[in-house]
Amino acid sequence: MLAARLTGAGSLEVSEEPVPVPGPGESLVRVTAVGLCGSDLHWFGQGAIGDAVVTRPLVLGHEMGGVVVGGPLDGRRVAVDPAVPDNTCPRCREGNHNLCPDVRFAGHGTTDGGLREYMAWPTEHLYPVPDHMDDATVALLEPLGVALHAFDLGHVRFASTVGVVGCGPIGLMLVQVARSAGASRVVAVEPLVHRREEASRSGADLSLHPDEVSGHAGDLDTVFEVAGNDDAVTVAMGMVRPGGRVVLVGIPDDDTTRFPASVARRKGLTILMCRRMKEAYPRAVDLVERKAVDLGPLVSHTFPLAEAARAFTVAAKREGLKTVVVPTAPARLA
Repeated sequence: MLAARLTGAGSLEVSEEPVPVPGPGESLVRVTAVGLCGSDLHWFGQGAIGDAVVTRPLVLGHEMGGVVVGGPLDGRRVAVDPAVPDNTCPRCREGNHNLCPDVRFAGHGTTDGGLREYMAWPTEHLYPVPDHMDDATVALLEPLGVALHAFDLGHVRFASTVGVVGCGPIGLMLVQVARSAGASRVVAVEPLVHRREEASRSGADLSLHPDEVSGHAGDLDTVFEVAGNDDAVTVAMGMVRPGGRVVLVGIPDDDTTRFPASVARRKGLTILMCRRMKEAYPRAVDLVERKAVDLGPLVSHTFPLAEAARAFTVAAKREGLKTVVVPTAPARLA
């Protein structure tokens, strides 16, 4: 099979490898689609994310779906939950599996992800999806789960007002989720014109350039920052009302977030950090099935696995929306 491995910052090598053999409790998955996430771009561009660095050639990719080969789910199309918590620590026992300190996460650290034709993964972390759901949409259920978790952290009430700063794929998903959840007004902020246009199509009442925010600041109940930079955090804190909530979803390049403390203090803001997601797959599938969200328009580029390096280069330019890699696995194991 083919696999794409990150060997260092900006270096991705595609080569032949043996098909993995599932261990106890695992299933073999033929990977059909992998979405490239902002965190993947951190790995590719810097050879690291936060305090985690590449220590050996790593298969990236954690937004993925595929078809199970053999075992109890043989032939089923599935979404692959990339997080495998230990289920024994205090965080897991209290229901916060996303905060497990010993979690294994696909495409992170020493755990290989989905940019390969086949992967072995714990069966309990494979979620069957409807056969009519297209492969790219299945892969995008994972970032939709992140958007849902962020939205939950925002404690958004029906008919309240919402801001989204940064309209990449997760930001655009948050716009759709806010609209579906009954927000009375959704304001999107994004410097790139094509993403502002998509935010409007996704349901935003206003889609603003950051330079246009001053006339619309200070009155939103909850604002989600999904850009991962200090300017976006400052904009988010300016847009939210006194006593409101700001949910930080974006991952900063230098692992540091700075904001004007006086604004946050005088407004008495509640600031929350979003860490991946919780048990979101059933909800994500339901939203897509009911057409409450539409993930299809978010896919702007598709590449075969052999062109994975080019896919990362295109995604890093942010000229489109979501870039998806489609592994070209054969029908039979090879």
